[in-house]
Amino acid sequence: MDERICARYWIETAFPVDEVAQTIAREQSAHVESIRELDAVTAPSLPDADLPAGLTGLPVYRRAELELSWPLANLGPSLPNLLAAVAGNLFELTHCSGLRLLDLTLPPAFAERYGGPQFGVAGTRKLADVHGRPVIGAAIEPGAGLTPEAAADTVRRLVERGIDFIRDSELLADGPHCPFDERLDAVMRVVNEAAERSGRKVMYAPNITGEIREMWRRHDRVVAAGGTCVMVSLNGIGLPGLAALRRHAAVAIHGHRNGWGLLRRSPAIGMSFLAWQKLWRVAGIDHLHVDGIASAAECLRPMFPAPTAGCEIMPAFPAGQPYGGLGSADLICEEVSFGKR
Repeated sequence: MDERICARYWIETAFPVDEVAQTIAREQSAHVESIRELDAVTAPSLPDADLPAGLTGLPVYRRAELELSWPLANLGPSLPNLLAAVAGNLFELTHCSGLRLLDLTLPPAFAERYGGPQFGVAGTRKLADVHGRPVIGAAIEPGAGLTPEAAADTVRRLVERGIDFIRDSELLADGPHCPFDERLDAVMRVVNEAAERSGRKVMYAPNITGEIREMWRRHDRVVAAGGTCVMVSLNGIGLPGLAALRRHAAVAIHGHRNGWGLLRRSPAIGMSFLAWQKLWRVAGIDHLHVDGIASAAECLRPMFPAPTAGCEIMPAFPAGQPYGGLGSADLICEEVSFGKR
């Protein structure tokens, strides 16, 4: 195991950059590969950062890009332990007035262990029977207090309009007003009847988010009902939860990014979408909600060189988000959301 994990960071500090780089490396048991100094500012991006002892005059906050690496042998191809290494206690270091994980480069051993997406772009197109154009989608929102029968009626109207992909809202789970099993049965009855008439089955992704055994049970109900996709809230189930679902799954997995804003709202802390989406691709999602053209393009870019599978996935654009600049038809675009108020 002589392969290395690499992570690239943006840092801001009032201390000498090389000293802070070594402090971060010691905290994370990493090796400093490179430091590239950027600009400097006179005000910190984040509050409560330390200042050098004996400082006279106003501090200067230097910015830099820092690359760290770890031998794969340090932790093995383990996603939860990878997260502790590249995004663990370093965010608590008060030497930094800004620290953000920008990118990750992983050895192929991660793809070999986890498998990555089971269906990806080509498999999703085959399941949805949509070729040569974007997959047109819609989301069913719970704001209208839908019953299972009302959800099925909404799906019926969407199917009649020629929609390719329909998903539950991330807030529509297994509540008493719309229990999962009853909603699934009612919606799949509509989907299956329409497929018998047209010869093409709409891809419906019910929200199966829950604890692992709950997700397995709900997944199995979807398969038994003739479904071709399930949806999960990624931050809610975590990387081990997704990996467990991927090992069990016989249908595509649609990943919802809710909670992502916690990592992206400030450019001075957290994690870039580029780094974040790589974790979930390795763990096994087939589709992922994106937040723009650049993030969608990353979903379609291979993570690993051949012959290792590149873990490419289908980017999904929420309703109202433009997608024309992607330069590819390999995407899901949600044109409407029903029930939202």
